[in-house]
Amino acid sequence: MSVFADLHVHTTNSDGELTLDELPAAARAADVGTVAVTDHDRLHPDLSTPVAVLDGVTVVHGIELRVAATAFRVDLLGYAVTPTPALSAEVERLQADRVERGRAIVDCVEDRLGVELDLTVREGIGRPHVARAIDAHPEVAYDFQGAFDHLIGDDGPCYVPRDVPSFERGVALLSDACGLVSLAHPFRYPDPAAALELAPALDAVERHYPYGRSVDVSALDRLIADHDLVPTGGSDAHGRELGLAGLDREEYRRFRSAIRL
Repeated sequence: MSVFADLHVHTTNSDGELTLDELPAAARAADVGTVAVTDHDRLHPDLSTPVAVLDGVTVVHGIELRVAATAFRVDLLGYAVTPTPALSAEVERLQADRVERGRAIVDCVEDRLGVELDLTVREGIGRPHVARAIDAHPEVAYDFQGAFDHLIGDDGPCYVPRDVPSFERGVALLSDACGLVSLAHPFRYPDPAAALELAPALDAVERHYPYGRSVDVSALDRLIADHDLVPTGGSDAHGRELGLAGLDREEYRRFRSAIRL
């Protein structure tokens, strides 16, 4: 499928590698006409409107918000953001928690490995920042993936959980501030069926995603049809390559028409 809209992209505002200025060139290199910036728990300060055009590329201002469901945590994607005081306050709280958590993870890694990481703990910090610093350290044997596998992954000795809002509060915050709210990557969770049970409370669900393995989406497609959900999709890009997954032109037209502006 030809990807026209990559609706799941991270920038240096959170834990991606692309700056906002670099985004249009990366989109053109992938032949992508529309990109959604969905930084983790953070609004992009240089996107002042829900949808903008930057150097010929349509950019949707979004956010990826982690929330606590009953059995596990899931990620929500809010699209076409017009910040509300409540969402802005929650984002500020989440960023303070990220900084505190980031310091705790870095301290644990440094103590465990007996090294100092060349990493500034700041707003927007995520575990990929720590993994890159571990990978880049000349005295450490772990690469990026090894850092997650052995140190900072969910079961790792240096893992520190974040304080996230409940699913219900996250949905309320995003519904008030965004034109459309989607469940991100439903087949990445420990129990995909339970995750999909959350989708009818939302506007949309991420239909296209680069899982790196075969996924049976028949149940997802039935859910989309039964509840009139909007299919979304994106590459979840943290690096510089876009267009690994996303919507074709016709799917993007439906997405665009569904956004409440």
